[in-house]
Amino acid sequence: MSQPVPTMPPGQQGHAPARTPSHVASPTDTGMIPIVGRPEPAQQRRRVFSPGFGLRGPRRNRHVLTVEELDAVSMPIGDDGVLIGTDPQSRPAVLGLARPTPFDVVLVGGLWLAQVLALRAAATGARVGVETGRPQVWQQLAQEAGGGQQCVTVYPVGRVPAQGPSVSSPVVLIRDCGIRPPRGRVTSVPWQSVVTVLPFVSEHAPRWLAQAHLVGIQRISPYETEAVRDTLGIPEEQLQQLPTLHDGVALWCTRKHQKFVMTDPTDAETGLLGVARRMD
Repeated sequence: MSQPVPTMPPGQQGHAPARTPSHVASPTDTGMIPIVGRPEPAQQRRRVFSPGFGLRGPRRNRHVLTVEELDAVSMPIGDDGVLIGTDPQSRPAVLGLARPTPFDVVLVGGLWLAQVLALRAAATGARVGVETGRPQVWQQLAQEAGGGQQCVTVYPVGRVPAQGPSVSSPVVLIRDCGIRPPRGRVTSVPWQSVVTVLPFVSEHAPRWLAQAHLVGIQRISPYETEAVRDTLGIPEEQLQQLPTLHDGVALWCTRKHQKFVMTDPTDAETGLLGVARRMD
């Protein structure tokens, strides 16, 4: 025979009996689960969960430093700017082009290194302008740089408008105007650096080298090293290496400091510009 189905008392039919929750979350709960059939201690029973809070994480003592210990805390932060390669000790070489003061750079080298510099300057957020007499070799770079955004603009020689540089929108102007660049309408000002590209050291080059704050020199002939030595005062040991430099190496120098830097292209740069080369 089948068992009779229990019925609810009159007046409560259609409603489930109210049940008191056995465990409610709270922010002070220890996360312990009560064992059925074992009475909980009074203190543990008072620690309940509140809705919206999970288990408490591990509790540790606060880290406290004395004033003397705090002075010893430091973070190794280097210069910011364009990563142009690595030095002989395999340390990154960074060229700061976004400056609050005028900054003039002369690059005695080829088109490849100048275009790598333009791409990497654009990658740091700078607006790059290119003043050139051969726009056809810069147009593809201008189209590819920035992922569709206009960050590299090509101008004819002598037709560069005012760029309006600022701390939030620095400008790098690259002048690729041959062995005797004309006087530029747009010069270096705060937050706008000018990079003048010279294919080799001609009779007009010493004037540009003498006025530059920084000079980069790729492979040059022994005859050209004489003009560089007289103008920049580069030590003899480094001068002797200039005619034998690898295509991707340049000597970056000021009046007081010199450093050889190897520029290794990324896969994207190689796909767009090809392998490193000194001659165009």
